[in-house]
Amino acid sequence: MSYSMHTHTCGELRESNIGEEVTLTGWVWHRRDHGGLIFVDLRDRAGVTQLEFDPEVCDEATFHEAETIRSEWPIMVSGTVRERPEGQNNDKLATGAIEVYVTKIVVLNRSKTPPFQIEDHVDTAEDVRLRYRYLDLRRPKMMSNLKLRSDFTFALREAFHGSDFMEVETPSLFKSTPEGARDFLVPSRMQPGHFYALPQSPQLLKELLMVGGVERYYQVAKCFRDEDLRKDRQPEFTQVDVEMSFVTQDDVMGALEHVLAEAFGKMGVKLELPLRRIQYWDAMDTYGTDKPDTRYGMELHDVTPIFSASKFKLFATAANTEGRYVKAINAKGAGKWPRARIDRLADVATEFGAKGLAYIAFREDGSVTSPIVKFFSDEEMAALRAEMNVEPGDLVMFAVESRLHADEILGGMRSHMANELEVPREGHDFLWVVNFPLFHWDEDRKCLDSEHQPFTQPNEDQIDLLDTDPLAMGSHTYDFVMDGYEAGGGGMRIHNAKLQEKILEKLGFTPERAQAQFGFLMNALEFGAPPMGGFALGLDRVCMLLAGADNIREVMAFPKTASGSDLMSAAPSEVTGAQLKEVSLRLL
Repeated sequence: MSYSMHTHTCGELRESNIGEEVTLTGWVWHRRDHGGLIFVDLRDRAGVTQLEFDPEVCDEATFHEAETIRSEWPIMVSGTVRERPEGQNNDKLATGAIEVYVTKIVVLNRSKTPPFQIEDHVDTAEDVRLRYRYLDLRRPKMMSNLKLRSDFTFALREAFHGSDFMEVETPSLFKSTPEGARDFLVPSRMQPGHFYALPQSPQLLKELLMVGGVERYYQVAKCFRDEDLRKDRQPEFTQVDVEMSFVTQDDVMGALEHVLAEAFGKMGVKLELPLRRIQYWDAMDTYGTDKPDTRYGMELHDVTPIFSASKFKLFATAANTEGRYVKAINAKGAGKWPRARIDRLADVATEFGAKGLAYIAFREDGSVTSPIVKFFSDEEMAALRAEMNVEPGDLVMFAVESRLHADEILGGMRSHMANELEVPREGHDFLWVVNFPLFHWDEDRKCLDSEHQPFTQPNEDQIDLLDTDPLAMGSHTYDFVMDGYEAGGGGMRIHNAKLQEKILEKLGFTPERAQAQFGFLMNALEFGAPPMGGFALGLDRVCMLLAGADNIREVMAFPKTASGSDLMSAAPSEVTGAQLKEVSLRLL
């Protein structure tokens, strides 16, 4: 390797290198003294190589140094690549057929005893790992995750560049604009009382790039959102941002499929093109989510008609009330569970917005366990068994709510039951969910809100519904779904200033507020803005799924905790009064 202290990495040597003189650098991982022979596993970012210190090969000083070195000491060694003795190959290592007979060693530094073992299989508390993240990164799995992220990002850049996209950087200090979460604010020293905002996304800027004629833009963009965190969300995250102009929705989706297929292909993952497209309401009514994992069934069924004349008042009332539904899923195998375990599912259902959980457990012996089954006629039970494909050992669960609410409750239960039943999910699952509603009703604020964002193009044949039934409007939108996660999303943009003004008005913006927050965009749309559409891929989330990790912290070098803290550096931290005074702030 050029411009390095070593000639090879610790993951590079093979049988073809036998007989070569090499120099390696890395950390002492494991050291074994066999009484006359000392073996060391030397580790770097690329892998592990076994070293052998034999007093018949190396001088006395080198052998003595090998006796003193300890775990996590960085060293440099020189020696000869040899074939391992017969029967001593290690098939778990890429370098397992060879070892290096060391003739020279240089100790580059020493290490304190680490607070945890630098091993993949050691169960170390995550807060300890994050506090000593620079040690945690030495673990082979973490280094592999960072390598995967680097390779995938490079593959995306290559694919976009090969498709005539231009990478353009947008500013990190920008204007505060509402995009669904709180902004991180940065006070200005030069303009007291004024603030920049860190971008939640480059959304408005990339639209301006389209007005400016860039036509095909992408950026690996750092974004910031001050919101509550969970395993697939961080306050700062990376998205691969994309925008195209003079295009239709099919043009954008086709170009994205080509780029994604090329990039995923370089990671050994094949996308079957064209990707499936599922309408938003089909996804909700079938899987209970707008980001379905279709690698397993347990689909939702509308059983409302079965109970229109039922003696069970809750179901009958819903069946005869416009806008109310009785929906169900069948968790096959859960009907074998003990009654107490089934009853505890009601607590799970409340987490997804249910007031309780009605169920019927079909036992393996042919009996039925349920608090509600006594109200059902034989005809209703027969129709339910047929609709839900009931077999002995099944558990049918119900939700009685509005269409969307029932879908969301059972969608949550579907995912929970798949995990509890350990339903296999093999390979990767890719699809598009398209045609999201333009608006939804925000019950807390009692007003319309954007389903995607305020700049989304409505379906052209539904523009008239803006004044009569805005909640019935669809939009030119498309989410890229991977393994049951929203891996990316996008849509066509409004490029007509008058329509944009009207959409903002429907969202509760006064003309003055719209001008104050979005005036620069509105002005730009009046200067020949072309048809445009874009997309943003969640790089952290996709890398998490490619790595088989269970949260995005596993594919980020220096992530935050759920409280937004960096345990390693103790950020966020207090600042001095002098620093606050410089930006015209003081603490109350």
